[in-house]
Amino acid sequence: MGQDGVDLGTSLGYLLKEASSALRAAMEEVLRPLGMSVTHYACLELLAQRPGLSNSELARGAFVTRQTMNVLLQSLERDGYVTRPAEAPVGKALPARLTPLGRRSLAEATAAVRSVEVRMLSGMTGAERSEASRLLRSMVRSLRERRS
Repeated sequence: MGQDGVDLGTSLGYLLKEASSALRAAMEEVLRPLGMSVTHYACLELLAQRPGLSNSELARGAFVTRQTMNVLLQSLERDGYVTRPAEAPVGKALPARLTPLGRRSLAEATAAVRSVEVRMLSGMTGAERSEASRLLRSMVRSLRERRS
């Protein structure tokens, strides 16, 4: 480590990135046999919880660009997982909704993803899980605050 560098062995930011990477890899591993990526799954999950989201809203929720989400939505629509109106009801946004096929695929993917989360948390008590959740929310809040 250089004198101005970050000590990767003690950096919480680096550890969070490592955990995020390991979680994504584990999710991709269980979703791949279902023909899904993490972004595909996230899109379906977001639409199940909040039907009618626009491309921009889905992109923000799935942590991808609008362009990436637009390509994914076109693919999901073509393959029958989602439906969007031919014309925007208001403005330019085409609100997306899950189809019955999308709901069935999501149910299978959710079970697979849940198994990854159970494995990830298996070494923690309920109190530790609650504390970890509280700490992570605090970190997110701190990073999103505007500094003047």
